[in-house]
Amino acid sequence: MSQPVRTAAPAPPAPAPQSSPRPAATLAVTSAATAVALMTYTAPMVTLGSTAASLHTALSSQAWLLNGTPLGLAALLLVAGSLADDYGRRRAFLYGTFALGLTTALGALAPNTLLFTLARVAQGAASAAIIAASLGLLVHAFPTPAGRIRATGVWGAFVSGGIALGPVAAGGVAQLADWRWSYAALGAAALVVAALAPKALTESRSPRGGRPDLPGALTLGLALVALLAALTLGRDGWLRTPIGVLLLATSVLLTAFAFVERRSRTPMLDLSLLRRPLFLASTAGALFTGLSVIALFSYVPTLVQHTMGVTPMGTAGLFVVWSGTSFLVALQARRLAGKVSPRHQLAVGFALHALAVATMLGASGSGDWTRLLPGLLISGIGSGLLNAALPLLAVESAPAGRAAMGSGANNTARYIGSAAGVALMIAVSTSTGTSRHALDQGTNTALIVSGVLAVAAAAVLLGLRDREARLPR
Repeated sequence: MSQPVRTAAPAPPAPAPQSSPRPAATLAVTSAATAVALMTYTAPMVTLGSTAASLHTALSSQAWLLNGTPLGLAALLLVAGSLADDYGRRRAFLYGTFALGLTTALGALAPNTLLFTLARVAQGAASAAIIAASLGLLVHAFPTPAGRIRATGVWGAFVSGGIALGPVAAGGVAQLADWRWSYAALGAAALVVAALAPKALTESRSPRGGRPDLPGALTLGLALVALLAALTLGRDGWLRTPIGVLLLATSVLLTAFAFVERRSRTPMLDLSLLRRPLFLASTAGALFTGLSVIALFSYVPTLVQHTMGVTPMGTAGLFVVWSGTSFLVALQARRLAGKVSPRHQLAVGFALHALAVATMLGASGSGDWTRLLPGLLISGIGSGLLNAALPLLAVESAPAGRAAMGSGANNTARYIGSAAGVALMIAVSTSTGTSRHALDQGTNTALIVSGVLAVAAAAVLLGLRDREARLPR
């Protein structure tokens, strides 16, 4: 009996080749989305009064109108970056951009303070996915050092651009129509970017195996929420039971996070990175940027309006002097590559900010807003150097394939510093009272504190050695 003829099973079809990244399109889309996210972040700076009046927000609760987005950002940036590396940076970016458009539009419809604040927190969470995934996408699209320097410089410039345009756009729309339309416009802009992104971006993820570190994401996210809630509530007084409970919860959750990370085979944050000078420089630079620079310019506009009588739109114009200069400098900072290391560039940026605040001392008491202009220009140059160096250092200090995690860690430190710094600025500027004369003195104190922090940052960065120029990429 003849044996049946065995035919070889057909070979499985080869997987479709992954399309090559489109560098220019990737840079354009990620920069545009990041700018919209930062515009959403800064929009309330000039619409706070009308928003609070419309929502009947008590004075003690107005801090939440400003800090909802920073809370969502800081709490989820590192989590979003790690999950983007594991699940796909394009996927995280698309979800984040669509969610930003939707939640910003919902904020425009919020009928009360609670729902508006929740929408702001959700906007921060969506922005976290955008910001963290963007640098991972750029590293994939620009594999060469020269290309990466250019791309991160442009991306950093759009961070400054978004900060500059947010108050101006929101204030301009609010003057023509209700404040809600400014959020509707920003939501529409985010949705337009979300519609353009799928064809522009190519998926990429970390090559590491194992399961994503969900326990680490949960413990860290909750710890940062507790910390930022404590910092926000603390502005109305620190010696209160809720503050103590939140700070205790932060300590317990951070301890749990460290325990989880040491036992995880694929930790969200490899704690050994904290011993690497380059990673420390990236994290310290971002933390002090939030503490000194962002915190000052988040709160000084309010002080300028109260002590100098500048209108909200006039304040936005002054804000553009600083942030617009930062945008232009960040675009050109790539020319420093090969001549100045990112660590030294950060140190110079902080030194310039310290010089800038020294020139602004006494300006509040003079009542002459032009006294602020030299300082705004000098600090804008320093901020441009910071915004160009930080994203480059964030991706260079991270292990290969973990660029989104590096971005998340860097920006988490930045926005935690910002939240803590604003609380500090409020505390020192109002320590002697809220009369016109007291606020003049308080503004000078806030400027001195910001300058001292900037000098400390420059000293810390100069003290770190470049024992490892770069991690393997």
